[in-house]
Amino acid sequence: MTLRIDIAGPPAGRLRFAASPLAELTAMLHVLAEPAHHPRLAGWADDVWAAMPPELDRHLREAQFLWRSSRADFLVPARPRRTLTAELDDLDRIDDETYVATALTTTCGNNRIHFPAPSPLADRAAREHALDLAQARGALQEAFAERLLADPTAVRAQVRRTLEQCAEAFFDTAWTAVAVELATDLRLKNDLLRRHGIEAALGSVSSAVTLAPDGDSIIVDQLRDTTTTAHDRGVTFIPSAYGRPHLVVIHAPGRQPVVQYPATEPGPSHPVPQETVALRLEALAHPVRLRLLRTLARGPHTNGELAHAWKLSPPEVSRHLAVLRRAGLLTARRHGRYVQYALDHTHIASLGTDLLTALLR
Repeated sequence: MTLRIDIAGPPAGRLRFAASPLAELTAMLHVLAEPAHHPRLAGWADDVWAAMPPELDRHLREAQFLWRSSRADFLVPARPRRTLTAELDDLDRIDDETYVATALTTTCGNNRIHFPAPSPLADRAAREHALDLAQARGALQEAFAERLLADPTAVRAQVRRTLEQCAEAFFDTAWTAVAVELATDLRLKNDLLRRHGIEAALGSVSSAVTLAPDGDSIIVDQLRDTTTTAHDRGVTFIPSAYGRPHLVVIHAPGRQPVVQYPATEPGPSHPVPQETVALRLEALAHPVRLRLLRTLARGPHTNGELAHAWKLSPPEVSRHLAVLRRAGLLTARRHGRYVQYALDHTHIASLGTDLLTALLR
């Protein structure tokens, strides 16, 4: 299963490497929301939460859907700027329909859900559909979606204020600390691109990113089967010091593709106990269950959401979830009339770093 990005066209400008303050802040916010994905940053996350002003703490939890399960596309810019303020100014220029549709995509918990025309801001049926999806995610998601649809201007202003408060609370210090690492990575990538071409530059990004034999596509080894195109705009690659192990690929229809990648490779993995592998590999030896786990790795989902995301019947999803639960790879929690399933990171991690990385990127 792969994501294919068509880059056919003139060679010049097909790849761009640049740092983005907003994308790195978003990566940090994801760490704060999902520290289990980032065990090496758990101490940093604990310290940040401990020093967090109460008001900022509340606002981050209210808007965490923009970066927790998946990243809102507008938080990983295709045209990075030198400062966070400049990137937030660009964000302010996005029209309400695009902003709301993108925010609802992440709020409703799955980047396979899109909100095409008519806009939920103007169409009652589209609005009710969005609210139903958000309700299935939980009370906080439903409340955020209601506020967003009722007054997008106010929510957009609050999101910006929250991100600016993050800069003062922790981001500015963290960004200064990683600036040299990111600059070094960019020099390496741009030097490889200039001297040795696209294939060498992609190889230095990740072993999961390669150039197709015909040279007209970038192949990303992820648990999805998707094709997108860069047209004549190219692909932007953004290094991240806080993003590991995620390889974030933004590929919304009509949008310039963006890849946020770990600036440095992770350390060597630890040996996996054979008895643990023997207990759980049978449950994972099915492509459908791997697809479901990939979605669950980004956050809890209901049976119905998983069925919709992967175009499966609810009974089929239930059977696969039952196998995964018997293997101890999932947890389940009831929220009102919905049961949400979540990945058990501890047990999955015991199967080896390579598997967990494949599920999370």
